[in-house]
Amino acid sequence: MKIQKVGLPPYSVLFNQNFDYCDSYTANMTKLQREISPVDVAKAFFTSAPKLVGHLFEFRNRIVSIIGLKTGENVIDKETALANFKGNPGERLGLFSVFERTENEMVLGEDDKHLNFRVSLMIRPVQNELIITTTVKFHNLMGRLYFLPVKPFHQVIVPKMLKGIISELEKNKPKVDLAIQE
Repeated sequence: MKIQKVGLPPYSVLFNQNFDYCDSYTANMTKLQREISPVDVAKAFFTSAPKLVGHLFEFRNRIVSIIGLKTGENVIDKETALANFKGNPGERLGLFSVFERTENEMVLGEDDKHLNFRVSLMIRPVQNELIITTTVKFHNLMGRLYFLPVKPFHQVIVPKMLKGIISELEKNKPKVDLAIQE
């Protein structure tokens, strides 16, 4: 699977927004045998991250809680939380809130005193393509300093997460409508 770094798609809800940092990565879903929704992609986003990401978030939360930054809610029963996740604006899962959802895109993120970030999970069904875009808006020097050590990790992890999301979506078998089989 080829992951490519691309520009911010002009059809993204993030396109005309103001930000200080942006990156977008894309890959084709060549083995996908079913239609997917932004909710499907978001659930795969939350379940397919490499273990390193979980460890980095735990480390991050321990450090930033000392200086009063948001750490997100601690999800005890992740499986139930994901099963109940509808992807509606305002809904929250861990550190991520749903900001917007369209037919082909879900925007997750958080606003904090040092920076705001958004993660767009976008499907391009005709092209059989998935695009992840991250934008960051700094509020102050603390936001810029915070992002300095995060940025190199981010640029390595996001392509791996994109690959993991697509693998997760492609391994799930299509749901068969029993009425059609009869």
